[in-house]
Amino acid sequence: MERCDCIEPLWPTDELLIKYQYISDFFIALAYFSIPLELIYFVKKSSFFPYRWVLIQFGAFIVLCGATHLINLWTFTTHTKTVAMVMTVAKVSTAVVSCATALMLVHIIPDLLSVKTRELFLKNKAEELDWEMGLIRTQEETGRHVRMLTHEIRSTLDRHTILKTTIVELGRTLGLEECALWMPSRSGSSLQLSHTLRHQITVGSSIPINLPVINQVFSSNRAIIIPHTCPLARIRPLAGRYVPPEVAAVRVPLLNLSNFQINDWPELSAKSYAIMVLMLPSDSARNWHVHELELVEVVADQVAVALSHAAILEESMRARDLLMEQNVALDLARREAETAIRARNDFLAVMNHEMRTPMNAIIALSSLLLETELTPEQRLMVETVLKSSNLLATLINDVLDLSKLEDGSLELEIRAFNLHAVFKEVMSFIRPIAAIKSLSMSVMLAPDLPLCAIGDEKRLMQTILNISGNAVKFTKEGHITLLASVLKPDSLREFRTSDFHPAACDGHFYLKVQLKDTGCGISPQDLPHVFTKFAQTQPGGNRGYSGSGLGLAICRRFVTLMGGHIWLESEGAGRGCTATFIIRLGVSDNMNAYQQQLTPHAWPSSANADSTGPRALHEERRPSSLKPRYQRSV
Repeated sequence: MERCDCIEPLWPTDELLIKYQYISDFFIALAYFSIPLELIYFVKKSSFFPYRWVLIQFGAFIVLCGATHLINLWTFTTHTKTVAMVMTVAKVSTAVVSCATALMLVHIIPDLLSVKTRELFLKNKAEELDWEMGLIRTQEETGRHVRMLTHEIRSTLDRHTILKTTIVELGRTLGLEECALWMPSRSGSSLQLSHTLRHQITVGSSIPINLPVINQVFSSNRAIIIPHTCPLARIRPLAGRYVPPEVAAVRVPLLNLSNFQINDWPELSAKSYAIMVLMLPSDSARNWHVHELELVEVVADQVAVALSHAAILEESMRARDLLMEQNVALDLARREAETAIRARNDFLAVMNHEMRTPMNAIIALSSLLLETELTPEQRLMVETVLKSSNLLATLINDVLDLSKLEDGSLELEIRAFNLHAVFKEVMSFIRPIAAIKSLSMSVMLAPDLPLCAIGDEKRLMQTILNISGNAVKFTKEGHITLLASVLKPDSLREFRTSDFHPAACDGHFYLKVQLKDTGCGISPQDLPHVFTKFAQTQPGGNRGYSGSGLGLAICRRFVTLMGGHIWLESEGAGRGCTATFIIRLGVSDNMNAYQQQLTPHAWPSSANADSTGPRALHEERRPSSLKPRYQRSV
């Protein structure tokens, strides 16, 4: 018999028990081998699992356990040493893997517990977020109500409609049993009930304004809960037994109290607040919530703004009505003034025409009479008549010109004219009068003075005649000098004043005319009034001169129309006077038209001087060349 390397069982076995153990090991091995397959399926299907390596280790442990039980099937009978060695290796591997798995679980269990803690934390956070979302939804609902109420309140600018709409909309939105508004009285010593929701209390009831609860509401900018028994909350009759309702009150700033009161609300009040009282339904367990009080506060502010806008609108409408009435009155006054001005101008035109005809006849006949042989007494009387006639003719012309200047109907006659001829004609008019008084006269024209210019020749000549006539009139002895020059562009700044701003530009130049005399002068206190119409100054203390007081006033109007400025200078009584004016003229391109013989025109003098003697017209030719510096004629 061959030698057998087998291991016999150490004790006798019962074949039935062995059979059961054999079957049990088979099913245990089968279960152990199926569990790793299920774990592999779970890991594959799981999108996220942080402990996959633990599952792999646990699966190896289970596989080894199953292998041990499977190998153990061959140990129930006589088996070889090789089976025993395999069985030993399987059990040792199972022991190692099982110990490693157990140690690993010691570290994993706290992590798993912390995951549970985080789950609880996240759950609490989710509950908080749900609460905040509910609060946000509540605020959104409150905001929607506020926008709706604001739209309803601001849909009108009538103050009583605003208050009534506010009370009705608040009662509907918040489900109020009663809502009322207390307004300050005229005296400011009490609050009067002005508007209610249910009209359960008569409007006009009053309570003292110095109650502690009223001061508490006035001193807080938030809606507060007040006792239902206080005077402010007595806005509904007491009937039967009921559960006391919660009552809230909020102040309403009155930003503009003009004509704002119950039964003629006062324009000014001691308190600048009204009070809105809101009452929840009685016999209910309902209380005021925070978002409802916030809604009431926002609505109170919106009501204050709407009331202010309504008051401002009413004031603006009253101002507009008053302004319209004033405009109607001003338009009527303007029409009456225009009618009066037209009537005055028509009268002056008719009188000027009707008076000038005989006046010209008197002047002409007097001039002819002076050329005949007269006795000294007769000549003196005729000269007096001629002098008075000239003065009256000058006054007539000045009055008509002044009238046209004041109503704006005077228009400049802009055209090209010979500038040098204007000064020659003025000298031809003034020289005979100056010769009678033995005055020397000279005119100096700058070399760069243009021969011709564009402007109003007539008004320029009238201005120069007025100033020259005054110089002759107020000078007893000495000389009179007339200077004419063109202002340089760099010197314009020296002549700027508050109402005169000369500026150099192409196509225009500024003419400066200056007339100096050695007459009686003007006192410093009279200088500011020399250009005032009908102002009678007394130059140099001489009382022997008279005039209408219109000449210089008209000169200033003429100069202003021609874009210039005029002023007088005097060092005092007896020291002479210097009259200067600057006007703006256009540069003429047609120079050849004035190289021919000049034909002066007769201009009626508007000078305020007392002229004597005939005013002859002369025809002169322009000199062929200008002297190096100035032309001078004496």
